Amino acid sequence: MSEQLTLSAEARDRAGKGASRALRREGRVPAVIYGMNEEPQSIHVEEKLLNKLLGTGHFFNSVVMVEVGGKSIRTLAKDVAFHPVSDRPLHADFLRVSEHASVTVAVPVRFENEAASPGLKKGGVLNVVRHDVELIVDAADIPEDVVVDLTGFEVGDSIHISAVKLPKGAKAAIDDRDFTIATIVAPSALKSAEGGEGEAEAEATAE
Repeated sequence: MSEQLTLSAEARDRAGKGASRALRREGRVPAVIYGMNEEPQSIHVEEKLLNKLLGTGHFFNSVVMVEVGGKSIRTLAKDVAFHPVSDRPLHADFLRVSEHASVTVAVPVRFENEAASPGLKKGGVLNVVRHDVELIVDAADIPEDVVVDLTGFEVGDSIHISAVKLPKGAKAAIDDRDFTIATIVAPSALKSAEGGEGEAEAEATAE
C-alpha cells in the first residue's frame, strides 16, 4: 500500500492573480481543496515541501493529509500546474475523499522476472506501452504499483491487462477492452530476418 503523505497548509483569504503572485514570491503555492459536496477551500502551501512530496514519485497515487487550521483533511492530489520555463509549481488541486471512498488513481507499473522471459533472453526488447494504469480502489488501500510478471513471454507477445494480477480489491478503470501494457519486440537485426521470412511465407502462401 502506498504511504500516506502529510502537507501543512494555511488558509488563503485573498484570491486573484495579484494575490497568487505575492504568495509565490514568498515561496508559497496557491492551492484549492474541493469535493464531497463542500465549498472549495482556498489554501497555500510551502513550495519546498510540495516539491519534496512531488519528488517521492507517488504524490498522485497516495492519500495526502492536508493540515490546515488545526484540522487534517484527507485528500488526493488531482493536479499541479507548473511554470512552462522554470518548472516551479504554480497551483495545486486536492480532492477531498472519505477514508474508504472508491477512487480512481494512476498506479505505476513495475516489471519483474525479466530473466524468466525467453523473448528477452533471446535479445528481445521490452516495449512499455503504459507506464501506469488507472485503477479503481479503496482510498485506504491504494497500491504502490502494479506488478507485471514477464515469466514465459516470447518475442512478439503482447502483455494485456487481463494477464496482470491486480492488487486485492482493485479493478482497472478501463473495462471495455483488454488493453496492452507492454510488448516484447525483436531487436532490429532480428526484425529484419523475421521480416524476410515473413515475406517469403507470404509469397509462398500467395502461390
